[in-house]
Amino acid sequence: MTKEAELLASSRIYGGRVVDLRLERVRLPNGAETELEVVRHTGASAIVPLTEGGDVLMVRQYRHAAGGWLLEIPAGTLEGGTESPEACAHRELAEETGFRAGRLTPLGWIWTTPGFTDERIWLFLATELERGEASLEPDEALTVERVPLDAAIERVHSGEIRDAKSICGLLRAVYRMEG
Repeated sequence: MTKEAELLASSRIYGGRVVDLRLERVRLPNGAETELEVVRHTGASAIVPLTEGGDVLMVRQYRHAAGGWLLEIPAGTLEGGTESPEACAHRELAEETGFRAGRLTPLGWIWTTPGFTDERIWLFLATELERGEASLEPDEALTVERVPLDAAIERVHSGEIRDAKSICGLLRAVYRMEG
């Protein structure tokens, strides 16, 4: 059995709308003690919306932290710490693309950056899409783009799609569909 770290102390540095930054003193499995800055996050869901024609509905979204526009799969944060990943996926798909999923297939979850945050993103394949109306949040600047699935995978391999959740979601969706 692998030994776990022991939390010795934790103090809040900053509490925001999306993250909670903590300074945590821990005893590592090797016995060493250290202080770590840890970003606590409620988690998120990301969706690969696939049309009957084989197009992925992607969003070109402005990301200030990344310094520009990224081509991504739709995604968003779980609300209130109690929303399920499935409910979040349905909500975010509708809000960002205006489409609703008749079928939502789980593709597992990923750690975003486990070196400093506990954020998990649950991935889903959305099919049997029905058109509705988008309802963007005030802090979202994005447009929806239809990209053929094979072209999206090519953009992953070429490095044009650099967003980790999008890369993982697209690759897992293809694997699921082939398997």
